[in-house]
Amino acid sequence: MSLIAFVRTLTFSSRFCTDSAVRVRAGCQEMKTTVLRLIPQPSNGPISQPADRQDRGQILSSTVTALKDGQVVAVPTDTIYGLACLAQNSEAIKKVYDIKGRNGNKPLAICVGEIQDIYKYCRVVVKEELLEDLLPGPVTLVLERSDTLNRDLNPFTKLVGVRIPDHPFMRHLCQVCGEPLALTSANVSTQASTVAIHEFEDLWPKLAVVVDGGPIGDQSRLGSTVIDLSVPGRYRIIRPGCAFSATVAVLENKYGLLEDSVS
Repeated sequence: MSLIAFVRTLTFSSRFCTDSAVRVRAGCQEMKTTVLRLIPQPSNGPISQPADRQDRGQILSSTVTALKDGQVVAVPTDTIYGLACLAQNSEAIKKVYDIKGRNGNKPLAICVGEIQDIYKYCRVVVKEELLEDLLPGPVTLVLERSDTLNRDLNPFTKLVGVRIPDHPFMRHLCQVCGEPLALTSANVSTQASTVAIHEFEDLWPKLAVVVDGGPIGDQSRLGSTVIDLSVPGRYRIIRPGCAFSATVAVLENKYGLLEDSVS
């Protein structure tokens, strides 16, 4: 069965405008949103047929093109639906904040495809085996950022959260892009996280691509467990999330890290 069940191109008279303190006028332009549906292949299912691999490639290509053009896309992850853009593109980052109505002092995480990518954008003070025990998975690790990462991404902090979702499409997307994605939840700030694309349909006019991976298996809407590992030998819980107990067990029982409860 083909991975693309349908492709829809929706045209909106978008009210999503670009404002400037210098310009008196705000420019609005028509946005075309492409909705691409993935039919996930079971992990124990048959090997993908050539047509399936081609369809997956087409979805990846369309999404990568939008990202490289500086657009924002909606994507499925292993926890909730997310909004993504290229982390190294400052204008795209601004779009994410505008779309969500997000407080500019709240950070965005980055998403990469491989554990080795973390070392390029972060300063790692834990064993690589620890990273391998937690990632890919529903965990965000907060580390000290490296100078390679875009300074306009979270300029108010020296730390950055990094994810490798346990989701094949997201990992392939990062690998094909060849650079980190800035990632946040697909919802207006203060509203509930989303586990199906119809739940954030009001945002579609502001997005170039919406990748429909079907309902997210984890219906808790808790998002990833966020743990600060920037201090050697210590961990700090920033958000319990959906994998709290399992993550703490790994940190304490296997690696002997101590909880730092100081805010």
